[in-house]
Amino acid sequence: MEARMLAGLFAFCILHFASQGAASAQTPNFFTGFSDPPGPPSTLKPEQLKEVSFRQRLDAQLPLDAAFKDEYGRPVTLGKYFNTQKPVVVAFVYYTCPMLCTQVMNGISSSLRALPFTAGQEFDVVLISFDPRDNPSAALEKKQAHLKYWKTEQTTGGWHLLTGDEATIKRVTNAAGFTYAFDKVTGQYAHVSGILVTTPDGRLARYFYGIEYSPKELRLALVEAGQGHVGSAIDELLLFCYHYDPETGRYGAAVMNLVRVAGVLTVAAMAAFMITMWRRDSQAPLTH
Repeated sequence: MEARMLAGLFAFCILHFASQGAASAQTPNFFTGFSDPPGPPSTLKPEQLKEVSFRQRLDAQLPLDAAFKDEYGRPVTLGKYFNTQKPVVVAFVYYTCPMLCTQVMNGISSSLRALPFTAGQEFDVVLISFDPRDNPSAALEKKQAHLKYWKTEQTTGGWHLLTGDEATIKRVTNAAGFTYAFDKVTGQYAHVSGILVTTPDGRLARYFYGIEYSPKELRLALVEAGQGHVGSAIDELLLFCYHYDPETGRYGAAVMNLVRVAGVLTVAAMAAFMITMWRRDSQAPLTH
């Protein structure tokens, strides 16, 4: 029976890789640009745009003492949403952005819809506005509209939309490797789209770029960042079969681990077969 269970888990892992491995191998979907529809021409120069980036700083610590206001206008520190034994999905957006930032939020909810986890239970979502002009009322309006659109109002306790002053925002975005540029003529920000998954104590664990995030990879990141507090035996097996590649921001098949699992299962299957045959022979009636 144990051999069958191991074989079943391994088969699940192989089928999962076969069905989704191609998507994992794609290159990151970077998007750097302005958030609004076409308007006045940008005054930003190419050299300024070179500073717009989202560089990985894996294992760096977010400043948990950074002071913000939540969507209800209450003063909070970033640490309020950490040290809860739950991983956290973090995104840098601004709430008056009519296009790109909304797509980042939609990408999060689209991926979460396919996960067996629920915001507010196994993990939290923290959105930090990098526009110091944003205020709590804009954050609350954005939150309510987003959750209503996705029909997930019941997860309101798992979504937290923060606003703060420029110095505090810069402190947090710099810690995460997120830089952006503001164009006074268009009133827009040039920035890279993506999200972070952090450990429960606020360390940067995984980066995902673009506006669409693989549910499988987000699930693996949450399990890995949750340090055993999130996921099941199946998730642990998948983590063994996939490793995060910082160069691409993707999870890829860990071939050597798959070979090791296959070897162990082969030995286990052979041992089970030999034991079964030995028992059958020992129980067979003697003939003269």
